[in-house]
Amino acid sequence: MAVLSLNPYAIRAIYRFEMARTFRTVVQSIAAPVISTSLYFIVFGAAIGSRMAKIDGVTYGAFIVPGLIMLSILTESISNGSFGIYMPKWSGTIYEMLSAPVSALEVVLGYVGAAASKSVMLGTIILITARLFVPFHIAHPVWALGFLVLTSMTFSLFGFILGIWADGFEKLQIVPLMVITPLTFLGGSFYSINMLPGIWAKVALFNPVVYLVSGFRWSFYGVSDVGVGASLAMTLLFMLACLVVVWWIFKTGWRLKT
Repeated sequence: MAVLSLNPYAIRAIYRFEMARTFRTVVQSIAAPVISTSLYFIVFGAAIGSRMAKIDGVTYGAFIVPGLIMLSILTESISNGSFGIYMPKWSGTIYEMLSAPVSALEVVLGYVGAAASKSVMLGTIILITARLFVPFHIAHPVWALGFLVLTSMTFSLFGFILGIWADGFEKLQIVPLMVITPLTFLGGSFYSINMLPGIWAKVALFNPVVYLVSGFRWSFYGVSDVGVGASLAMTLLFMLACLVVVWWIFKTGWRLKT
């Protein structure tokens, strides 16, 4: 019944506003991440990769493609999700939205939907760009799209929470820079965790990014460090946790009404 009572006009208004902001800052939102990732493909894929042995039967340049795409997706999803909700808080317009006849679900769908759409669009552009530097194939395109969309939605939700939590611009950057980026680099983006010595391969399994990268890589080449079922389960579990936190925030008004 709640789904039938959704206000599509409110969702569309928030979604369009956020997407319009992206196209107004296309150099920062799209061009910069694509160029940065392209440099990784040139250096690690074409230059260094041609001199390295294959990993699980996949050339090194092709092996790092899913990891690099995931690195960009995680960073941009969090950035888009956090900045979108933080700006209304910073400018004070969030009080107008909270007092309007717009439900919490409609607000989340608008902001998170726009942030996830930007990430999916960015991931698709990076995937197309990668073909210019590194030859690769996608064994399971439907699964690849599924992981791309699911990861974008999950980390856009996480970014939404971060944007509500932050009370300054510096806090919007500290979690992606100090937590997410290191976890992504240590999560098998550039290597297989099976290459790690002894106990470190087991320690890496506590890194949630390992499951994201591994599942996405499986959709490309059919090889992974952990089972695809475990990757999917971990992603869904993290999304559920984010949904619970968002529900609690709107229920209590934490950081929204103060």
